[in-house]
Amino acid sequence: MLSPLPDRSKPDNCPGVLIPHPAADGGLVRVRLPGGQVTAGQWQALLDAAVEFGDGALELTSRGNVQLRGVAPGAEAELGARLAELLPSRTHEKVRNILASPLSGVAGGLADVRRLPRALDRSLQLNARLAELSGRFLFAIDDGRGDVSALGADVAVLATGPDEFVLVLGGEPTGQRMRSAAVSATMVLAALAFLTEREAQGSKAWRLAELRDGAARVADRLTLRPSIVSIVHAVTPPVSVPGGGGPGLVGRIARNDGREALGLLAPLGRFQASQAPTGHDLIVTPWRGLIIPDLEPGTAVQHGLIDDPESPWIGVTSCAGQPGCAKALSDVRGDAAVAHQGIPGGLPVHWSGCGRRCGTPAGPHVEVLATDAGYEINGVGAVELAADITAARRVAGQ
Repeated sequence: MLSPLPDRSKPDNCPGVLIPHPAADGGLVRVRLPGGQVTAGQWQALLDAAVEFGDGALELTSRGNVQLRGVAPGAEAELGARLAELLPSRTHEKVRNILASPLSGVAGGLADVRRLPRALDRSLQLNARLAELSGRFLFAIDDGRGDVSALGADVAVLATGPDEFVLVLGGEPTGQRMRSAAVSATMVLAALAFLTEREAQGSKAWRLAELRDGAARVADRLTLRPSIVSIVHAVTPPVSVPGGGGPGLVGRIARNDGREALGLLAPLGRFQASQAPTGHDLIVTPWRGLIIPDLEPGTAVQHGLIDDPESPWIGVTSCAGQPGCAKALSDVRGDAAVAHQGIPGGLPVHWSGCGRRCGTPAGPHVEVLATDAGYEINGVGAVELAADITAARRVAGQ
């Protein structure tokens, strides 16, 4: 029996810079950072904007993007002008959702994919029809370690060698292989095939999984396009998608070249601008952290974030909750700040303020859900929250 598909009759209200989301605590602005990559100058512009236009804090999202909260009505035009370097397209602003392996070219991985997010971003902006994609549609470029290909992207590529990638649709490898030079074109064609299939089904789907047999039908459409034949150099049996990476990119990380990277964690993805490191190019990770990718060994970095790889904050996430979200039933951030202390390592824990479950991580995790009757942990009413979280992690990890 087919499961019911989401109701997409209403417009996608995913926030951007030019069209903020009206949250309970003011305008919510989301700035897309393809591949999570941001220069030192761009980062400083974000910090300054958070202080001048927002509530002085930044939020990191599960797609490696940055959010500002508390933006006053009517400020979006000036804010957009201040962040112009991070807003290269007004028409395609909300479709530039591109994940990439954060440590690619720094430590590990089969391929160096650092240039590919920018190339894909340019290709997306050059195609007028792709502005029709939802702000929820997601691209991912995985360097072979399996970190971002496991995060639920609609269209992804997974490196199987230094210059070979396989196309992955909705988490399912297709067997279509290409060189790095063809990655952007292949991913654009896959997104266009999604739009064509959506129209053929009479659907308003935002995501590939919302189409009937979406991944298979989009893959079939690609095989019928002469343009895909010229850039896909081989079709082989699908490979398995490895599971790797995760939220533990915290602390000193040895680079491939003997230098160091530094992983920093923002508790629950939120921090004051004054806590942020400055003067460095950064990578924003999908696990609500930052990576300073290139340091001399032992270099001290001024910051107010977490750099302890044993911190109990690792793997703990939440939605905005009260008072920022009018739909939330509890202050999940405040409750999580108390309850997470001393919880042993294990599965990630996500706190949701209501049944919408915003920000829920991909993959196995413990769910702490606020309901009218109090908290539930993995669907079971919670009396003593910290003890129940520990038990739920133990059970879910078996």
